[in-house]
Amino acid sequence: MELPVTFDGPDLPEVAELVEMPVPDVVRALTSVALTVAFSGFAPGFGYLTGLPQELHVPRRATPRTRVPAGSVGLAGPYAGAYPSESPGGWQLVGRTDAVLFDVHRDPPALLFPGTRVRFREVR
Repeated sequence: MELPVTFDGPDLPEVAELVEMPVPDVVRALTSVALTVAFSGFAPGFGYLTGLPQELHVPRRATPRTRVPAGSVGLAGPYAGAYPSESPGGWQLVGRTDAVLFDVHRDPPALLFPGTRVRFREVR
């Protein structure tokens, strides 16, 4: 499955600094790998994506945000994920998606469920 992502997250420049890559190279690395939803948790519809290249493993933020908008795409340690609803969170935000990640009227309700293969597709 392709997940459309606009890579304009507030932490993208910091992530690029942490991994010692220019921002375009971080985006290229994120869009060139196939990720897999390993498990769900934190909030309904939040899938923990594994398969990030080692060089993109970044720590959680030192101070979590009290409000992360729905659709925010973030990185934390070996995981990537997209917030299905507004919530607090401590991941490094690199972008956002307009995909509806959780809808109780859909079957299944979660767009990203364990075993799903995901590729980020850059949208501008």
